[in-house]
Amino acid sequence: MKIGFNNKEYVMRQKVEILNRIDQFDKLYLEFGGKLFDDCHAARVLPGFDVNAKVKLLETLKDKAEIIIAISAADLARNKIRADYGIGYDADVMRLIDNLRALNIYVSSIVITQYEGQSAADVFKAKMERRGECMYVHTKTKGYPTDIDVIISDEGYGKNPFIKTTRPLVVVTAPGPGSGKLATCLGQLYHEHKNGIFAGYAKFETFPIWNLPLKHPVNVAYEAATADLKDVNMIDHFHLEKYGVRSVNYNRDIEVFPVVKSILERITGECLYNSPTDMGVNMAGYAIIDDKEVCNAANQEVIRRYYKASCDYAQGNSDACVKERIELLLGDLGITPVDRAVVLAARSRSKEFEGVPVVAIELHDGTIVTGKNSELLSASSACVLNAVKTLAGINDEVMLISRATLEPIVRMKTDLLKEKHSALTLEEMLIALSICAVTSTKAASAISKMNDLRSCEVHASCILPSADELMLKKLGTNVATDAVFSSTNLYNE
Repeated sequence: MKIGFNNKEYVMRQKVEILNRIDQFDKLYLEFGGKLFDDCHAARVLPGFDVNAKVKLLETLKDKAEIIIAISAADLARNKIRADYGIGYDADVMRLIDNLRALNIYVSSIVITQYEGQSAADVFKAKMERRGECMYVHTKTKGYPTDIDVIISDEGYGKNPFIKTTRPLVVVTAPGPGSGKLATCLGQLYHEHKNGIFAGYAKFETFPIWNLPLKHPVNVAYEAATADLKDVNMIDHFHLEKYGVRSVNYNRDIEVFPVVKSILERITGECLYNSPTDMGVNMAGYAIIDDKEVCNAANQEVIRRYYKASCDYAQGNSDACVKERIELLLGDLGITPVDRAVVLAARSRSKEFEGVPVVAIELHDGTIVTGKNSELLSASSACVLNAVKTLAGINDEVMLISRATLEPIVRMKTDLLKEKHSALTLEEMLIALSICAVTSTKAASAISKMNDLRSCEVHASCILPSADELMLKKLGTNVATDAVFSSTNLYNE
């Protein structure tokens, strides 16, 4: 993979900026935007970005820091799913806590926000309390966002319980957007100042990157990623008016800034920030070392987002406006959905086989390898197997998984488990290949090449089974699919 981003420089600059903010207050509440772990979007659009850069930065500050995790009661009620891992936000909170504690980073509490009596929130609270977690419940803030007098009172922020914290840096994070992180931070500031603590607020952001042009592909890719939230990048006019400098922010932060500024002034007696850009801690733009590579990567991300939105619409998981919004962004960048080599490769190969599902993968040297559905292997399984064969220099005719291994698996799936499809899923294929690697040097050689698939582009000629798509993501590939169903079956394709 070609590198366009200096991750070490980014972490160093970001850490210095956070320490500067901490020094301004007795205690800093730092809202973390985006994903704390596994920020794959950032890694895709900024080649060289470490997916866990944020948490590695926190590791260097762990003696000063503690974590509050916010989760919306509304998200719990509708069982909101984290798309990249296929797990609910409730499970992701538990995953976050386990991963943070494995790094000896202190997680002090969980707060359920926007509570309005949702039974799913009650169940989650009880479950976490029985596991020994410190839980808080916050309702929506009375008077927000227009009635400042009510907001800054015991009927507003004061009505929600104070979350006890002990360290100078309090990071407020969440499994996804709209989780109530900002309200949690501002409510804490209200309580802290009532208790005589001079606490402050800042926001850790990665996107949009404020010191890149408005229509830079990286910032456009952020719009594509949040098209379902209707986020729009804008020039921060507050920053422009104060400093004469054009900076980029997004509509929600710009719209809410006057309210946040007023709240901060009322709570602390002053607001150190003149713009939403001032409020953010975002040094990513200073770590871009190859703008051309970054632009190419971001363009590809917008194309992938287009295919995802198309599939979501076909499956009834989103409105047409999301796909249409991304189509406009493609036009802004002067690119099309087929400006991705693996797309035409998968489609043409599928056409050769009269519509049989095909997956194509582009290796780092530009070689494109394909695989199709068969009685023994799913298209994803065949493609990955063919790819590692190519990387290991193994002849295509060599059967890496012996029939002695394959046939019992197929029989178990059809005869014992009564599954309609006998073909091995990608996970099943990888397990079978691992078993064969014990006695086969060629299978072992193929397994050793799996890591070389990371960051490779993958495209499927039809919507993949969710298990295969998830496994392709676990292998680190950048996967997208055409919005075409593989069969006319409604339940089991």
